[in-house]
Amino acid sequence: IVNVENAAGGFGLTLELFEELSKLPIDVFSSGNHIWDKKEIYAALDSSDRLLRPANYPPGNPGRGSTVQSTASGVPVGVLNLQGQVFMPAHADSPFRVADEELARMGEAKVIVVDMHAEATSEKVAIGWYLDGRVSAVLGTHTHVQTADETVRPGGTAYLTDAGMTGAYDGVIGFARDRIIEKFLSQTPRAFETAKRDIRLCGALVEVDEATGRATGIERIAVKVE
Repeated sequence: IVNVENAAGGFGLTLELFEELSKLPIDVFSSGNHIWDKKEIYAALDSSDRLLRPANYPPGNPGRGSTVQSTASGVPVGVLNLQGQVFMPAHADSPFRVADEELARMGEAKVIVVDMHAEATSEKVAIGWYLDGRVSAVLGTHTHVQTADETVRPGGTAYLTDAGMTGAYDGVIGFARDRIIEKFLSQTPRAFETAKRDIRLCGALVEVDEATGRATGIERIAVKVE
């Protein structure tokens, strides 16, 4: 499961990139508020059951926010994409209530992974507790900074506030640091450029009991690529 909302130079996802990424061993693509940056991807949001946008955007938007895919051994795995409300640019519907609705639609899937795309740590922690025992994992995204609070909650839900960013770490959350610093100093807009060096792959590995859907372990991944 890969969050691709910033794949196109930090802003959204192009159709060409989606087609290239689809050739890799990725089963489900999740996203967040930046998925709307490139309108060319809207058709793919409607046509692909592997490309998700946050489920709690209002009705009428392209795409879907959840899917159930089967593993090679035939185990159904549900993936739910949500977006937080606190400090976010778009005021989406309640992720708590929408989570209830989406989980009810997942049928017999016992293994369920939630991508909680949110700014506020408190909101991510809260929904992690709210969904404890009902999903296999709640993994946060959006802040680009991997947290060190991985745990398995008492109900069997693996939790991590933020899985971190895959990209360049010699800048500021993926962008060239000089432009970001200039913006902070001047308080006027600057054209951002993506950073280029210290490339790392970040994420999490969650072990799940297929029979119960309960997580048995979670491990942070942070690999320096170049």
